[in-house]
Amino acid sequence: VSAPVTIRWNAQMVPWIEAETDEDLFFALGLVHGHLRGAQIALLRRVSQGRLAEVAGPFATDIDHALRALGFGRAAPAIVAAWPEETRRLVQRFVEGVNHATLGPARRPPESGLLGLTPEPYTAEEMLALGRLAGTDVNWLSWFALLPERERADFRRIWARVLEAGSGAVPLEDPLAHILAGSARAGSNTVAVAGRRSASGGALIANDPHLGLNLPNLWLIAGMRSPSFHAVGAMVPGLPFLGFGRNPDLAWGGTNMRAASSELFDVSRLPPEAFRTEEARIRQRFWFPATRRWRVTEHGPVVTDAPVIPGRDLALRWIGHEATDEITALLAGARARNGAEFEAAFANFGVSAQNMLWADRAGRIGRFMAATLPDRAGFRAEGPVLDAANPAHTAPWRHLRDGRSLPRLVDPPEGVLASANENPREWAENPPPVGYFFSDGDRVRRLQEVLAARARLSAEDLMALQRDTRAPRAGSLAAGLIARLDALPGGAPEPGFLAPLRGWDGDYAAEARAPVVFELLLARLVPALVAEGRSLAPRGPETGWNFLTTFLLRDLDALPPARREALLRQAAREAAALAPAGATWGDLHRLRAAHWLVNLPLLGGRFVFGDFPVGGSRETPMKTSHGLIEGRHTVTFGSMARHVSDMSDPDANWFVLWGGQDGWLGSAAFADQTPMWREGRMIRLPLRPGTVAAEFPHLTRLSPARR
Repeated sequence: VSAPVTIRWNAQMVPWIEAETDEDLFFALGLVHGHLRGAQIALLRRVSQGRLAEVAGPFATDIDHALRALGFGRAAPAIVAAWPEETRRLVQRFVEGVNHATLGPARRPPESGLLGLTPEPYTAEEMLALGRLAGTDVNWLSWFALLPERERADFRRIWARVLEAGSGAVPLEDPLAHILAGSARAGSNTVAVAGRRSASGGALIANDPHLGLNLPNLWLIAGMRSPSFHAVGAMVPGLPFLGFGRNPDLAWGGTNMRAASSELFDVSRLPPEAFRTEEARIRQRFWFPATRRWRVTEHGPVVTDAPVIPGRDLALRWIGHEATDEITALLAGARARNGAEFEAAFANFGVSAQNMLWADRAGRIGRFMAATLPDRAGFRAEGPVLDAANPAHTAPWRHLRDGRSLPRLVDPPEGVLASANENPREWAENPPPVGYFFSDGDRVRRLQEVLAARARLSAEDLMALQRDTRAPRAGSLAAGLIARLDALPGGAPEPGFLAPLRGWDGDYAAEARAPVVFELLLARLVPALVAEGRSLAPRGPETGWNFLTTFLLRDLDALPPARREALLRQAAREAAALAPAGATWGDLHRLRAAHWLVNLPLLGGRFVFGDFPVGGSRETPMKTSHGLIEGRHTVTFGSMARHVSDMSDPDANWFVLWGGQDGWLGSAAFADQTPMWREGRMIRLPLRPGTVAAEFPHLTRLSPARR
């Protein structure tokens, strides 16, 4: 460092960094990231580079082939070349800090030896690849699951149902899907409250991102102050920006737009000269290296050359392969003094596309789309694959739209804003074609319902909202099923079992019985209905929540009465037999505190540190996602971090992680925030220097080295 730097720590190992220069601040941030999450960064960089076989051996070679074809680092050289000088300088200092922490003589993290993670220098290009991994297009998961169905004669009908439901399939048993879903910023809730609707008189914001729930968390929290930066918030390990947080003038958070920032192109009709071949030598732990090849066209890499991606001759055109600049955007956003400056910072932001919400010190609130998208007129009814030889299909990629030409909203008359991965039609008038697949709207409407219930809202109200476990459409769907069961000759079967569903409002509280009855009934009814030929595979896309709320009752009613009666009776009888006597939702719905090493064969069980009852469901504000269940099950995706800020007070900022700050196995701060997360408690991250000094009493001082 060029001048003394102070890193203050609180009891949860949250760092608050004070530096005399911006460059020293970013060196210290990198140092902290490397210190707390060095092994996590090492693994994420290997994922983003398609180097998992170096850890897992030949089992992962085909996955590496797909990851390399997807090309998370493909645009990195162009992005680095176009960076403003300030971005280049700050990124370089951050990278130097990570390397100072991870390449020195200090003891290596425990998983390094287990997985064979040898220290390597971290580079700006690798950092960008890691960022692109975090910006994965969530549509890929649905597309890759649906591609095998394109050979079916009725695929157009299947695709029409997918579009109507607004949700595709996520094949959770697929290792590639696990990797992409676990690292991408795929969900989130964010709400903002104008000062005139706030109990304190200051605007409020609250957000909670939804990601994989393994440990260590995919966020870490930090505070910072230097000549240009004064902020608190959450950062992705290995990346030098705040994803959500607050400075003295503005607070912000976002939710994934679920935008289609990609297109699949059928390149089978292109001439041979339209292709070039790329090759990679993939090192395999405990085995010999392997060579893999894939083709590349002007429409992107031919991702189906990797055997784990279904289909043939399909190229992926992705905004993540363009030279958009998320780093500069987020660095500028962290310093914005008002909503207009914050929005302007995102002009060249690309992936992952975000609904960004903000609240400022003047009491104003707003939202906008931070995205770069092809200038589409619409989406084809035939399916998700376009013809690369058809100029009409490739034309939208000749002109890309960014946030400056996408919808925005400032100071709505209601004085509140809410976002939860909803369709843009929920809030924007005549939005352009953005994507295929969105939340079914249950979460955002529940957020709006709670916000509208009070004339004045407090930070405590928003904290409670983040833990809300009600899904109104679950209650409506349950009522519809009960009505159809009651209409059967002789009345509903298994009346004692079904009794908790009568009048149920959709609350998935951990201590409730009704969710057990509802979910077990769905688990027996849906596969049987699928078998009637009205859907896809029993564990395919039409078992997802959007499909259930859109089609379940409609498909039941379309059956001949005798067949409908037989299915309902059978489902009720089998569900009642499955239900443990007296079991509550929390008895079956479990949140496991486990290191990601839990996925290792044989040894995985040693990395489970707790198993807890939890409320919530697929589309509750406190998201704890699951599929069809037949008994006790583990939540793997959901609300894994929380943030609330009140702009009336610079110190009124609270954060909590599922797990803890420190990625080091056995550390006191590895999972110490887990009880706080479960109980609704949070850590204050103040901005006033005096409060910081009082609440962050443990000091690390960095001094310039003597030359």
